[in-house]
Amino acid sequence: MAVDAKRASARFDPSSFEQFRFVARELDAHGRVTLRYALDDAVHFCEEFDLPLAGELDRAARARVDGLLSLLHWVAGVSYFKTALPPLVSFDGDAPPAATAALLQALYSEGLGELAYTNGLAELPRPRFGAPASTPPAPAPPSWTPQRALVPVGGGKDSAVALEIVRASGAEVALFSVGDAAPIARTVAVAGLPRLLARRRLDPSLAELNGGGALNGHVPVTAIVSCVALLTAALHGFDTVAMANERSASSGNLSWDGVEVNHQFSKGLAAERLLRAAVAELTGDLQLFSVLRPASELAIARAFARMERYHAAFTSCNAIFRSDPGLRAASWCCECPKCRFVFLALAPFSEPAHLREIFGRDLLGEEGQFEGFALLTASGGHKPFECVGEEQESLAAIRMLAEDARWRDHPVLARLVAEVLPHHPPDAGDPARVLALSDEHLLPAPMLADVSALLRA
Repeated sequence: MAVDAKRASARFDPSSFEQFRFVARELDAHGRVTLRYALDDAVHFCEEFDLPLAGELDRAARARVDGLLSLLHWVAGVSYFKTALPPLVSFDGDAPPAATAALLQALYSEGLGELAYTNGLAELPRPRFGAPASTPPAPAPPSWTPQRALVPVGGGKDSAVALEIVRASGAEVALFSVGDAAPIARTVAVAGLPRLLARRRLDPSLAELNGGGALNGHVPVTAIVSCVALLTAALHGFDTVAMANERSASSGNLSWDGVEVNHQFSKGLAAERLLRAAVAELTGDLQLFSVLRPASELAIARAFARMERYHAAFTSCNAIFRSDPGLRAASWCCECPKCRFVFLALAPFSEPAHLREIFGRDLLGEEGQFEGFALLTASGGHKPFECVGEEQESLAAIRMLAEDARWRDHPVLARLVAEVLPHHPPDAGDPARVLALSDEHLLPAPMLADVSALLRA
């Protein structure tokens, strides 16, 4: 653990550091991953993962996954780099090759766009990782078909829909998670599939530094989870990691410093392309793609509404996953943008009584929720910094509910129809266009029929 960081926490000055160092990494025979970092030679960090294993790893097995261990080391460092955002990065060992450098360049700049914006910084961080690749990766070959797929689950509706699509494809499926939050455990139980469980331990000095002046905010955590999943998949002989990232994740929240700031940057298609290129560069026998990429959140909600066996298991509210146990919610908080968006997305395909049963409250029946719902359409500001769908999706859901006798008299919905819709063109939020599947994705062609079957009406 980082004694130096603890000593520095009371006087931490981000501007005093010149360099972020990638110091060392190790995967031991029992699946313990140790990642070491430093700010200059003054503050040291150590992060650990425990990966699931069937037995001890010999030296040859560890050597086979060394490239993916390096990738995890480089990507997970963003959690510590962001404490000071120094101008330089350095590597005590090998530097990343070109395509991997391109991925890191994006994660450590655009991936920290929200952090830079919310902290009032003058510009995005722009550390250099070497000479990045200039050409994007090619999509998977049309003839390629996953045989053994590892599907990360987060306990929300998206991963439930994704795992059922992969199951329908005929591939051998196992689930994966970092941590075992209650919605994840319940989803795994309902799915009835084997699960590989990894554990993560952030350096405990992070919390102390955050209280002593370190920069703090959102990091591209999906990229970190993806890298842990890739390393676990390789150790267990899977050929595929199938993510549950939707089309909407590619849409940003606002424009700032000449870039689109996107809370979900590492879930978007651009990041997926970069990560695939890095994986291909570091190991040639593992594929990654998002099975939900063709679909909007609204289309995914429509599919999930038909999957009632998961309804008592899932929770999409991020308050459940807060690192501070004292701030962690037990279920839907019903006061955040994520709760409102999931409620709104499911409503056109659900009975009001059923959503009350799921959430414990009728959010469209509470007058005090109006401003929060309006903000989902960017009315009165930008789309919230949360994992919510595009403004067009929220408008589409409102238009659908306005024609639905079950919902149209709910007071919040009535105000959204009267006060929000008139400020948008008649074709904004066209439900047919929002629900249609996109051709922009990296799915292997043999899986498209399974995606279409579950996600279309």
